[in-house]
Amino acid sequence: MKALSADPAPLRSFLDFCRVEKGLSANSLESYHFDLKRLSEHLRAFDKASDQDLAGYVDSLYGAGLSPRSIARHVTTLRNFYSFLAREGWIDRDPTEFLALPKQWSTLPKYLNRGEIERLLSAPPADKPTGLRDRAMLELLYATGLRVSELCKLERSSVDGEFAVLRVTGKGNKQRLVPFGESAREAIDRYLDDGRPRLLKGRASRYLFVTARRSSKGGAMTRQAFWQLLRLYGRKVGIFRNLTPHVVRHSFATHLVEGGADLRSVQIMLGHSDISTTQIYTHVARQRLRETVSQHHPRA
Repeated sequence: MKALSADPAPLRSFLDFCRVEKGLSANSLESYHFDLKRLSEHLRAFDKASDQDLAGYVDSLYGAGLSPRSIARHVTTLRNFYSFLAREGWIDRDPTEFLALPKQWSTLPKYLNRGEIERLLSAPPADKPTGLRDRAMLELLYATGLRVSELCKLERSSVDGEFAVLRVTGKGNKQRLVPFGESAREAIDRYLDDGRPRLLKGRASRYLFVTARRSSKGGAMTRQAFWQLLRLYGRKVGIFRNLTPHVVRHSFATHLVEGGADLRSVQIMLGHSDISTTQIYTHVARQRLRETVSQHHPRA
């Protein structure tokens, strides 16, 4: 067994493995790095960690007030890290073998109803190039359920307007094809015909959604900028409650399941690697059904 202490060397090796071999995104690598740095402050040495040590570390995360979703991410990081260390000979056995994941989704995901979606989609001004871009982004986000990072990184060549299909690169550098509807196609066409050329002003860009800043030289819209735009449009139409791109993603999936879409199809479109992640939307649909009966049935 190799000598190992809680120093950056094994962390760098693991992160290099995730980046090169697994093809993880920069956001995933940053999350892994944050989690493992936190772990290094808790342990004297990685190779001395027992099952009880790691269980105690996870308990400390609960004590720190982290959400079940955040703790589940930490546990996944631990599992992947120690599996790597065992495979590479840093440790004799994997101490995370029996480390349990917390129950996620203790509360159901927030989503917008159809009326709120319609108001949100109509919020961007149609007489400005930025408004045409923002309308196209909102329409496409609701039509496909993309993650915000996937939406912002879309390239012009990834859009097949004839067949209304996107080629999306998601987590783990995995590609998938996602269809979109007529409303999103019309918004994209208007943006490509009028809005995008006016924003670029003769400059070239491979990205679909570009910023208006001259200094960006045709750069892509950033996640942070889109979050701010989304909240501004939400407030404009009276939607104030923690509006994020993920809420629109949840709305897409919820409305699909309510409309009768099968979970496997929703899983593929969302880019979930495990269908258990997608199954939350069956609970959302059941809750909505109960609310409908409670509100409208005369003997509810």
